[in-house]
Amino acid sequence: MPISLSVRAPGGSLETPLLVIALAPGESMPASIASIDAGLGGAIGRSLSRRDFRGGRDEVLHLSGGEKGVLRVLLVGLGKGDDRATSLRRAATLAARRANGMGVGSLTFHAESLGAREVEAVAVGLDMGAWIFLETKTLPPEDERREPLREATILAGGADAKQGLDAGLAFAEGYAIARRLSMMPGNLCTPDYLADTGREIAARHGMKATVLGRAEMEAEGMGSFLCVAQGTPQEPRLIALEYRKGGDAAPIVLVGKGLCFDTGGISIKPAQGMEWMKFDMCGGAGVLGAMETIARLGLNVNVVGLVGATTNMPSGTAVKPGDVVRASNGKYIEIINTDAEGRLVLADVLVYAQRFKPSAVIDAATLTGACVIALGHTATGVMGSDEALVRDVIAAGKRAGEPGWELPLWEDYKSLIKSEVADIKNSGGRPAGTITAALFLQEFAEGYPWVHLDIAGTAYSESDLGTIPAGPTGVPVGMFVELVRGRAS
Repeated sequence: MPISLSVRAPGGSLETPLLVIALAPGESMPASIASIDAGLGGAIGRSLSRRDFRGGRDEVLHLSGGEKGVLRVLLVGLGKGDDRATSLRRAATLAARRANGMGVGSLTFHAESLGAREVEAVAVGLDMGAWIFLETKTLPPEDERREPLREATILAGGADAKQGLDAGLAFAEGYAIARRLSMMPGNLCTPDYLADTGREIAARHGMKATVLGRAEMEAEGMGSFLCVAQGTPQEPRLIALEYRKGGDAAPIVLVGKGLCFDTGGISIKPAQGMEWMKFDMCGGAGVLGAMETIARLGLNVNVVGLVGATTNMPSGTAVKPGDVVRASNGKYIEIINTDAEGRLVLADVLVYAQRFKPSAVIDAATLTGACVIALGHTATGVMGSDEALVRDVIAAGKRAGEPGWELPLWEDYKSLIKSEVADIKNSGGRPAGTITAALFLQEFAEGYPWVHLDIAGTAYSESDLGTIPAGPTGVPVGMFVELVRGRAS
């Protein structure tokens, strides 16, 4: 659960186990902190004048406080970034992680001139940094435990501070859902579990929920989706959540890949590192988290969230390389590699999206290792059929602190996925692997503006990133929500 967050105006006496002060390079000690610094014997001012702390990105300096009032001080650098809100979010995330390690239980966060957007960013960062997944771990003995960060106060004045806090809390709830689902092991976070989570979100916010199983998908002719599911006894699920607060306007449709575990199927993956494939459902988790946040924000817009959920397993009934299947739009697909399964699931989900007559469709998937090679773990790959929508999505990612980078969908690349026995094949091999995967999806994203997000490098990390521990990052919740918020009336 997200931590308890509140705002209060700066000034006056302060009682806190930890005061976090976020500063940019060259920034002097805030005047509002002067009385607190005096009570600490001028420790903050001396540290700044001596340049013990210079405000660099991710720079941290821990100072001991007094026996009462402010017990500890943590100076955190904002760096030289031109987007202050994004810098504040990063600094708040780092501060909350440090607070968890200290066992302080609560903190107070200060930075100068916090408007609504900055308060929102700080709130999101504090919650992201405090997040820990403990559901499948035995707690250490009580005398060895450190108290986790449970509450935080943001020092901010002005009438819009509460507005920013409420928005930050909405984002925090969505990120928490996405990260929790992503972190859960595949034997617990099954397609049925994702479907139940979707139903809970819908019931909580008055949305319409529809869940299709194997029989319903067979009736829809979803041979592409179902070929991935034919190797597992688990019931595949296509989850649809409809949020309707935009009158008669055409909805925005968010689509997520929900492979609860991906072995690669008959084209089985190497054993080394396969446990990370529980994260192959981060796109679907992102859709569910985004729908939670959109509903909490109360945006006047129509949004449909679609998740295609199954597992990709090798068995006597699993789809084989060389097989040909028929998608729900009638196109025949030659299976070259059963580990290129996410695009097979998304193909039928993208066709299903047509029935909502959408104004735009954005899908997100941990789709290709090639995207990690191209962009690393910093940027999400962005490709689409509509240049204006691509620009909107990239701008939304920038606002959310989830940067994206456009890759080309040129006709020249289509020859790589041309099949001799079918209309298209599901893999073009190693060259331009991210692009050919998107071009495959484009064959099924017909009749609406469409953008594909390859989040293979950004949805989770196999190492500690400093601000974020190894595990899920929450991407693409922010990008989804910022796009929708930008189009709300």
